[in-house]
Amino acid sequence: MSKRLEPSEIEERLAQLQGWEFVDNFIIKSFTFKDFKEAFSAMTRIAFECEKMNHHPNWENVYNTLVIKLNTHDAGGVTEKDFKLAQTIETIFTS
Repeated sequence: MSKRLEPSEIEERLAQLQGWEFVDNFIIKSFTFKDFKEAFSAMTRIAFECEKMNHHPNWENVYNTLVIKLNTHDAGGVTEKDFKLAQTIETIFTS
C-alpha cells in the first residue's frame, strides 16, 4: 500500500504542478477544451494511462470541461501515485 502524504508534503509537491490544488483530500485540476469531442478524447487518452498504472481518477465531464480529482483510496489520501498520475496527465496535454 502507498504511504499517504502529509498536507505539507502535498503542498510542496503541488508547487511543481501548475494549476493543481489540494481540496477535500484530493489533488484537483479543471481542464477546458474546444468542445465535448476534445474533452472525451482527452479522457480516453488518460484512461489508457490509468489502466497501465492501475490507478483511476475521480472525474467529471460536462460538455467541454473535465475536472480530475486524484487520491489513493486504499491509503485514505494523496500519495506519490497521485502525483505520478497528475504528471502523466500533464504530459498528455503538452504532447
